[in-house]
Amino acid sequence: MNTTRRLCHILAGPAIMTLTIVLLSNSLTLPGAQATGILFWMVLWWITRPVHIAVTAFVPVIVNAFLNIVPMGSITSQYASDSIILIFGSGLLCLPWAAIGLDRRIALKVLSIIGPSMKSQVTVWLVASVLTSCMLPNVAVCALFTPMAVAMLAAAGYDDIRSSPPAVPILLAIGWGVGIGGLGSPLGGAMNLAAISLFEEHIGHEFMYVDWLTHITPFFVIITLVTLLCMLMMPMKVKNLNGTKSYFENSYRELGPMKRDEKICAGLFLLALLGAFTRPVYAALLPALTPAYIYLVLGCLGFVIITAEKKFLLTWETAEKETMWGMMFLFGGGLALGKLMNESCASAGIADLVAGMSLDGGLLTIVVFVVFARAMSEFTNSTTSAAITIPIVLGFTTKLGLNPVPWWFITIMAYNAEFMLPISVRAIPVAYGLDAKKMLKGGIPMAVINMLAVIIFGYGFMKLWPAFSQLPYVLK
Repeated sequence: MNTTRRLCHILAGPAIMTLTIVLLSNSLTLPGAQATGILFWMVLWWITRPVHIAVTAFVPVIVNAFLNIVPMGSITSQYASDSIILIFGSGLLCLPWAAIGLDRRIALKVLSIIGPSMKSQVTVWLVASVLTSCMLPNVAVCALFTPMAVAMLAAAGYDDIRSSPPAVPILLAIGWGVGIGGLGSPLGGAMNLAAISLFEEHIGHEFMYVDWLTHITPFFVIITLVTLLCMLMMPMKVKNLNGTKSYFENSYRELGPMKRDEKICAGLFLLALLGAFTRPVYAALLPALTPAYIYLVLGCLGFVIITAEKKFLLTWETAEKETMWGMMFLFGGGLALGKLMNESCASAGIADLVAGMSLDGGLLTIVVFVVFARAMSEFTNSTTSAAITIPIVLGFTTKLGLNPVPWWFITIMAYNAEFMLPISVRAIPVAYGLDAKKMLKGGIPMAVINMLAVIIFGYGFMKLWPAFSQLPYVLK
């Protein structure tokens, strides 16, 4: 992007905010119009990217310092919320994996079952990406699997990824799979933690992670199978990749038996996972020990555990260098935007406008929210989509007196997964040689199919599955 164009995009941010304030002050009140203007400013910068996306995350603080829309403390506190602590703690747990080889061991073990046919390749890469990204950050999974796939293709004689026919479905399976995998668990990404944080504030009660599994798992399985079926129907010029199974088996064999430090890291991670999903069992006894602090406590143990080589399992220098600070700021900015929208009554005002569109909580309403959430995910990322759509959806349900639970879950189903553009996680396969035009060409029908699945099954769950709309700590 040249300097003139970048400057135009930069100036367009405050310009669109100013225009929003002028046009919507009467409809939303002045604070609400100001907050909505900030939303449009951030969305514009997140799409055009004249500055880094993490820099855009500080727009709520910067603008609020001048306009004093809401108390500043309520905004800045979002950048150090429990959800941020959870992201940081889970990062500490996983950071030693690369140094000790646990991440590679897990990946190679899964991929060693792969067969030579392209359909087997697509199946295993997709399923492995989906399942792994349920528990690990999407970026980390994509960054791990993509170079492994490229190395496998090179071993099969395909060195030029850009012109390699088998590279397209394999790298798409990874790029699309990690996005879908985020839906499988509240720990699947910052977008889910943002949704939980906003929902907890709305209902005034801690959300139990086990309820995510009971409500989301059926759709998670369905959408994984639908995506896999669609990918297997894609034309594949190459039918087999000979030698790939032996490549992974040999690579795994070279690692040798699982080492002491790998067992410690795996044990800490499984213990954190168990603690997060069994929270209802001990919530009354330890009310402050939420999943965020379980992960932080166990993650910090890495700073005191001594490895077999008489070194610390994790050092602060490594944590400081490898932690995805930008992603954490992006997440915090999304929460700050949500707080700004709620406290300024912008969400309630927008909900009033949406209600004026004759949306009554039926099928058409689901279509509108699903398309909106998916569009935000495709043109920015899932975290941004969650920060923008969740407050509006919760405001809408409050306005119409609807039970927020099914609407919240359907919105989560809608924004999880990204297919079309080489931004966010999808930039990684493109960086390794995948043609962005091919991603867009294949991603458009996949995005449409995914939206249709969310609309059909979300509406069906709401009407035919009473438990989908219920949480024991949310009053209807």
